[in-house]
Amino acid sequence: MTASKRLARALVLWTVLLAGIAVGPRTGLSVAVANDAIAVTSVRLEPSTDGEAWTLSGDFYIPLSSQLEDAVNRGVPLYFVVEFALTRPRWYWWDERTATATQTYRLAYHALTRQYRLTISGFQQMFPTLAEAVAAMSRIRGWRVVDADAVDPAATYEAQIRMRLDVSQLPKPFQVTAITNRDWNPQAEWKRFSFSPQIARSAQ
Repeated sequence: MTASKRLARALVLWTVLLAGIAVGPRTGLSVAVANDAIAVTSVRLEPSTDGEAWTLSGDFYIPLSSQLEDAVNRGVPLYFVVEFALTRPRWYWWDERTATATQTYRLAYHALTRQYRLTISGFQQMFPTLAEAVAAMSRIRGWRVVDADAVDPAATYEAQIRMRLDVSQLPKPFQVTAITNRDWNPQAEWKRFSFSPQIARSAQ
């Protein structure tokens, strides 16, 4: 190995160490999660009441830096996106992408009413404090993410979910800051877990 290649490898390893995050096994458990990262604390997939889909319920840890809190209080809306993907591993080819889903929250403060507004899919909720609005956003219940006929009951799938701040919807000056400042762009940790429709149904 040449000196330049050894130097390049050392730089890569040093970057990983500085990041301070170790990715766990395919079960989706993280070895370490940064305190300032948006992370999934619990998640489950279960059949919908009509039996036509699988619904996701989960809880998130959403730390807001003082900079983000100040931005909201000054009238800058924040957009948070929840991303879900379900894949079927295949040893002979690329994994099969079975389903994907996204959900966007808009968090904003209205000075006239002195309340915080949380908007999702046209539905709005008002909260007297920012903490209550964030707490409501941190809980997802009954989100339909996969059609029942899209999965094989006998197969085992790999699911992943995360929530992230959509910095592309920040005002332009803040987008530039978010590129290098983690206070404006918190990390978003993926939660990965195995999903078997047959086992999930039998557990009901």
